[in-house]
Amino acid sequence: MRERPTPAADQLARRTDGGARAPRDGRARTAAPHGAGTVLRLHELLAAIADVAIPALFAGVVAVLATVVVERFGGAIGGVLSSIPTTVVPFAVGSYARAASEADFERAMAFVPIGILLNALYLVSWRIVPAAIGRRTRSRLLLKTVLVALGAWLVCATTIVYTNHLAQPTVGQTLVAGLIAFATGLVLGIGSNWTPHPAPKGTRRVGPVVLAVRGVAAMFVIGGALHLARLGLPVASGIASVFPVIFTTIMVATWIAQGPQVPTGAVGPMTLGTLSVSAYALLSIALFPRMPLWLAATTVWLLSAGLASVPAYLFIAWRRRRQARPAATA
Repeated sequence: MRERPTPAADQLARRTDGGARAPRDGRARTAAPHGAGTVLRLHELLAAIADVAIPALFAGVVAVLATVVVERFGGAIGGVLSSIPTTVVPFAVGSYARAASEADFERAMAFVPIGILLNALYLVSWRIVPAAIGRRTRSRLLLKTVLVALGAWLVCATTIVYTNHLAQPTVGQTLVAGLIAFATGLVLGIGSNWTPHPAPKGTRRVGPVVLAVRGVAAMFVIGGALHLARLGLPVASGIASVFPVIFTTIMVATWIAQGPQVPTGAVGPMTLGTLSVSAYALLSIALFPRMPLWLAATTVWLLSAGLASVPAYLFIAWRRRRQARPAATA
């Protein structure tokens, strides 16, 4: 009877033959192919690119459609339609699918209304800054408006993200902050639409090349922001998550193509319309864990559009009718 090798003998055999001992059944061991590591790294690279490229492509398409809607329907209707929940849908679904815990998902969604309030203030600055600068000079008014508005947004966003990073609020505290931000955004939206501003439709035809440039520009911006988020930098990723790329694309592209009245006329409706995005984020906290994900995403979209976008349009239409009535009777 053949003796079983002792552990010491087994270790000695591993040292002498480099660990390449034959299996007990006598068959030779098959070595892993040399290209396996390369294939694995390529797969990881493609997955990383997909995480950035797909949302960037979607954001580019949304940016193009949003600018077209504002130009075709005017600022009043176009502003509301261009701010319905779009990019927040894949963000919420992806966050829920990848979240380590339900608390992480709730914290991420509760932060969305804070970012939306910041972006609403950014939109309002597009009505204030051009008027303030235009009193002194009209030279390079668009460039100066972009620099001032984005500079103010960057300072506020950095302050909010740093404060959140240092305070480390609980999920409950973040949710309360999100609800306060939603209520503040509602007051801001009502105030910015109480006295309607002219919101004409675009009169100049925009060719496919210009539309493509708008989409590509939005894709590069959102792609860069997502890349910063993947680096794991807390401040950069927090700022990137709320960067107003689509709003900036709408304002700059329609200003260049149609003049300043079209985008500035859409400021009020977009400010009020963005509440639907905040509503989507808050409703997803309640409904995503309680039903299949695809059904929850669809239900939350319908609820947020019905409870925020539709009332926003009705309110804006009512205020415009009220303003037009004295002019008609005069």
